[in-house]
Amino acid sequence: MSDPRTTYCSSEPTEVLERDLMPSTLEGQITMEKTPSYFVTNHAPKRIHSMARDIKLIIVVLAFKNRTLGLIDASWSALRIGIYALHLESWMQYFPLSQMHFVSGERLIVDPAGEMAKVQDFLGLKRIVTDKHFYFNKTKGFPCLKKPEDSSTPRCLGKSKGRTHPQIEPQVIQRLHKFYKPFNMMFYQMTGQNFEWELEVDRDSRSSQD
Repeated sequence: MSDPRTTYCSSEPTEVLERDLMPSTLEGQITMEKTPSYFVTNHAPKRIHSMARDIKLIIVVLAFKNRTLGLIDASWSALRIGIYALHLESWMQYFPLSQMHFVSGERLIVDPAGEMAKVQDFLGLKRIVTDKHFYFNKTKGFPCLKKPEDSSTPRCLGKSKGRTHPQIEPQVIQRLHKFYKPFNMMFYQMTGQNFEWELEVDRDSRSSQD
C-alpha cells in the first residue's frame, strides 16, 4: 500500500512520475494506492492511464443518502460527486469495464467478507480474506478487520467514520432521490449492476410514514 497521504494523480502534474513514488514490491505482490477523489477528478483517468494502462480499478459506491449525509458541504460540487455516470464516462474513455470493479458500500458494511471475495476474484487472488477476518463494531456501525490467528488489536476505520449525522427532513431526501434517480439508472446500465438504491429510499419513506 502506498503512502495514504500522497494523492498521486489528483494534483497537478510534476516532474516526478507517480510510478516512481510507489513502494517497491516483490514478484507476486500487488501494489495498491487508495485515493477516493480519483474517481471524480477530471484529469485522473488520463494520468493513471499514461502511468499504467493495464491497472485494475476498484471503485466503492454508495447510495446518495448515505454519501451525502457524510458531506458537510451542501454546494453543487458535493452533489456532483454522486453523479457516478458522469464520472464513469470519463474513465471509460481510457479503461474498459473489464478493468473496473464496483463495490457496493452498503453491502461492504453488512457483508464485508462477501464483497472482499469479489474483490479478490477480480484481482486474480486466492480467497484468503474471509468472514473470519471481520467483526462488527456496534459503536461505530462498521466492520473492523482482524487477524484470526492472533489476538492483535483489530483495525477499524478512522474517527471520521461512524460519526452521528444530522437528521434530514423526508422531503429533502425525496428531492435528492428525484435528482439522482436518472443518473443512477444510467450508472446501472453502464456497469451492468443494479445497486438497488431506489429500494432503500422506498423503505425509508415507508418507515417515516409509520
